[in-house]
Amino acid sequence: MADILIIYTGGTIGMVPGPDGLEPGRGVLQAALATLLPKGVTSVVDSFDPLIDSANIRPTDWNLMLDRIDAFAGKGVIVVHGTDTMAFTGAALASALGQPRVPVVLCGSMLPLGSGGDAEANLALALHTAVSGQAGVWLAFAGRVLPALGLVKHDSHQADAFRATPQTALPPTARRFADRRLAVLSLSPGLPAAALDAALSELDGAVLRVFGAGTMMQDAQIEAALRQAIAKGCRIRAVSQCETGGLEPAAYAAGAELWAAGVENGGTETPELALARLLLSLS
Repeated sequence: MADILIIYTGGTIGMVPGPDGLEPGRGVLQAALATLLPKGVTSVVDSFDPLIDSANIRPTDWNLMLDRIDAFAGKGVIVVHGTDTMAFTGAALASALGQPRVPVVLCGSMLPLGSGGDAEANLALALHTAVSGQAGVWLAFAGRVLPALGLVKHDSHQADAFRATPQTALPPTARRFADRRLAVLSLSPGLPAAALDAALSELDGAVLRVFGAGTMMQDAQIEAALRQAIAKGCRIRAVSQCETGGLEPAAYAAGAELWAAGVENGGTETPELALARLLLSLS
């Protein structure tokens, strides 16, 4: 049995230039591991086939990761993943695993291995964290080990691309993600009620990004769309469009209809975390 399981999903870290831009490169990650693996530590790489850009990650992929994590009896797990949806996967794994018995460490990079960027350092940090014995779900990135539950990707280019918002861990409501139709929707000034109604009519649940501490436009048609969707069984969970601070129900009259309609309070949850928790609760 290897000490570390590396679940290689894809992502920038193992890519090479191709005719249409960066694409997965065969053997790139394995070559790097040969030089970065700590002395005396063994690893096994379990690759997605085919490797995928993280823009294509789906809840079924989270279930595959969870299956492989649960089946592994070694010291730690690394999930090599693209950065674009890293916050979604971090929230999903942390919500489903609760408190794992070993470190589960997400790892990616803004530039590929061998390009003189951040990839080697991030991978080395992930390897060190995976054998540290510090159980939990983490992100190893830019010299820091962050809790994965409330990640925010705040920069699309710089190496220090992530920060972690404080979140309260909750016991998992399920261990795998069911096939449900969910989406993150955002309020915006002038949003047509018909557009919101049409989106909600296609969903089993939605995370609704609302204004500030929990307000929405005082529009009878918007309010009706929310009420009707909830009455038909669509779960709607509100989070703030602000990165920190969360929601304060009943603070403003402009938010009263949210809670009267039956919209759930996501508190300080990020949209990614709210989506993961809502999906688990529907699973």
